[in-house]
Amino acid sequence: MWIVDRLLTWWNGQTLGTQVWTSRFGTKVGEDEQGNIYYQTPGGKRRWVIYNGEAEASRVPPEWRGWLTFTYDDPPNRVPLPRKPWEKPHVPNRTGTEGAYHPDGSLYRAEPVPRRDYDAWQPE
Repeated sequence: MWIVDRLLTWWNGQTLGTQVWTSRFGTKVGEDEQGNIYYQTPGGKRRWVIYNGEAEASRVPPEWRGWLTFTYDDPPNRVPLPRKPWEKPHVPNRTGTEGAYHPDGSLYRAEPVPRRDYDAWQPE
């Protein structure tokens, strides 16, 4: 069954075709703190990432995203981007997970805050 998963599913890691392409044409460039591995072709015309786990684009840090989209020529493990003191560390998108942001008054909060800015209509 794992062979079918490797052939047909891309969201659980690399498919068999991607693994063959990477082994034949890919040169490992680096790895980020989440364990995602970045590759490019020998001429540098193609760049891609093999995710460590679920294939979720928001898991790619901004510096590696810039390299993947050819914004930066050098990968961030060779030429690190300067960090500003006010920058926070990269966090993947948490929408739809337990860690998602819910503002005060949201029904998704464990203890919703009662709203006092209007009076609900009550039928007579």
